[in-house]
Amino acid sequence: MSETGTERLALVVRGGWEGHQPVETTELFLPFLRAQGFEVVAHDSSAVYEDTELLARADLIVQCMSMGEISREAVQGLRAAVAAGSGLAGWHGGIVDAYPSNEYLQLVGGRFVAHPSDPGPDGPTPQRRHRIVMTERGRAHPITTGIDDFELVTEQYWVLHDDLSDLLATTTHPARADDPWHRPVVSPAVWTRRWGRGRIFVATPGHDVATLQNPSVRTIVERGMLWAARDSESEGE
Repeated sequence: MSETGTERLALVVRGGWEGHQPVETTELFLPFLRAQGFEVVAHDSSAVYEDTELLARADLIVQCMSMGEISREAVQGLRAAVAAGSGLAGWHGGIVDAYPSNEYLQLVGGRFVAHPSDPGPDGPTPQRRHRIVMTERGRAHPITTGIDDFELVTEQYWVLHDDLSDLLATTTHPARADDPWHRPVVSPAVWTRRWGRGRIFVATPGHDVATLQNPSVRTIVERGMLWAARDSESEGE
């Protein structure tokens, strides 16, 4: 419940590339959101961000829209809503490979550019074993406290980012003999960000339902959504 005693509103925006299972992955978290006292409204187009009345009511925006399209008006609507206090949360391509808009990328603070491949029996595969490592900040943050470093076998995102974000976890891309980069590259894996009065949460793991069902990933996403939401009772940065 919000401070006024009314149900908080979670706006779920999902769609785009079906390979990221936008409906199935978001459905995984809807019972959790409802159990936390949210009314959940789902939309399948970024055009909903032009609905200023709905966005003004949204305490949390959960976005899972990979490789989508967005109008300038919708970007401005989303930026204004977050600046006014709506939380924004998402995972994997649904948030860092969502729209090519520079204004959108400035808001979320990171952009997917590659997932380096490993050799596989049928050729190169982006499904690679890699480690998610907590930062010093992450070990104390309410989203990731108590979560140890862990391994995943899934897509490992190479992300361009800026230093407005607070990194809670990272992942390292090794430099192999046939790679064009000459040293290991560290990419953010989990981060938070402030934008006006709003909070932003991003996790790069989350390619599919199986990845999101990993206990550590699922806990991080659930805590991240609550941390980002307006009127969150979570403490910390």
